[in-house]
Amino acid sequence: MSTEPNEPGPIDYLVVEFPGSRMTGEGLPLLVDLVDRGIIRILDLVFVKKEQDGTVVGIELTDLDGDGRLDLAVFEGVSSGLLGQDDIDEVGTVLEPGSSAGVLVYENVWAGPFAAALRRGGARLVANGRIPVEAVLASLDAAETGA
Repeated sequence: MSTEPNEPGPIDYLVVEFPGSRMTGEGLPLLVDLVDRGIIRILDLVFVKKEQDGTVVGIELTDLDGDGRLDLAVFEGVSSGLLGQDDIDEVGTVLEPGSSAGVLVYENVWAGPFAAALRRGGARLVANGRIPVEAVLASLDAAETGA
């Protein structure tokens, strides 16, 4: 998608907790679609579990939904080295015992060419951020009930 190979997009991460380690694999086709369409590039993907005693262990890529197919085979071996043990340990601090999490580091490939074009035109990024989904939903609910 990028016409400038040296112009990476912003790098983001997600930590998704699966309470009780119940992973269905339902979101995986959507993630694969984002990669296939060149919207994102996965840099790191790891799964961890927090045991009942509080220890955090890595989880091998497996058949998450029990259908006999390795759901995550397409991502096997994806590792840029950006995630370290200290990051995994930090993830463990936010997980409930008995739960698992997927940790995803990805590049927003779509944004690289856009940012490069803006810079060529003399623009510069002066601020960025993220609005939590919960805040957006609460605001929309408030606007709907107030209308």
